[in-house]
Amino acid sequence: MRLSVPGRGATAAAIAVAALLTTSAISTAATGTTAPTRAAAPDIPVANVKAHLSQLQSIASANGGNRAHGSAGYKASLDYIKGKLDAAGYTTTVQQFTSSGRTGYNLIADWPGGDPNQVVMSGSHLDSVSRGAGINDNGSGSAAVLETALAVSREQYKPTKHLRFAWWGAEELGLVGSSYHVRNLPAAERTKIKGYLNFDMIGSPNPGYFVYDDDPTIERTFKNYYAGLNIGTEPEREGDGRSDHTPFKNAGVPVGGVFTGASTAKTSAQAQKWGGTAGQAFDRCYHSSCDTTANINNTALDRNSDAVAYAVWGLSQ
Repeated sequence: MRLSVPGRGATAAAIAVAALLTTSAISTAATGTTAPTRAAAPDIPVANVKAHLSQLQSIASANGGNRAHGSAGYKASLDYIKGKLDAAGYTTTVQQFTSSGRTGYNLIADWPGGDPNQVVMSGSHLDSVSRGAGINDNGSGSAAVLETALAVSREQYKPTKHLRFAWWGAEELGLVGSSYHVRNLPAAERTKIKGYLNFDMIGSPNPGYFVYDDDPTIERTFKNYYAGLNIGTEPEREGDGRSDHTPFKNAGVPVGGVFTGASTAKTSAQAQKWGGTAGQAFDRCYHSSCDTTANINNTALDRNSDAVAYAVWGLSQ
């Protein structure tokens, strides 16, 4: 997540999924009709997500300690994710742009099938700041989106809508990569995107559970997921306008996402609701060199990785 500028409970999650996906069957029982069977989202193994974070940490450590725009660390991060997706059967596209005199890259991955006029897109920014490895910001979102995409392949999921995943470059310089992508989409292609889901910082060490309150359907999807875990949520405010959903929203695309907090301090009421330490930032290592693999709350990462899959499956059927 860029700086502001002026101007498992697996069982509970499964219950929530089942409740959401069987609603149509219940509502049609009185008429004697049968609703189509809907696939439930799989559990996303947090160990797999953490393994991706370890790879991103190793890449940063081997490339000057960061994965920033224009650096060898960023390109190596992109190549790592692209290799995983290519092997899993995705059609991948690398989109090149220039910012601050350096070459940047977006990575777009399309899963075969689904209605091409009804696209559900999930994304995260892959770049770090120059001061650190960027493991929570935003290795966490990048790894969770990657593992969800790989789960789609493992399950050989056949959604009604078309699935697209994206990893953005140069977010930390002002949403450059995602803005470039949206700006260069023909209007007809933008209207095909029926939802863009953004995941930026989902494993903060002193986590909160924030849901974007932009599109009602997407917001309700995430709230249903957290309700299944008996977790109360709050509207996401700290990152408004500061992450990659913004260009999509400004172009009229419905957007949503989840967030565990950045530099703002957790209140006493929030600590009572979510645990953790009141008066301390949700992420004390935000944009710092200590944003390493040690800067992750495993429970939050686990829950929110499953939230990614829950939304992808729920919104694409």
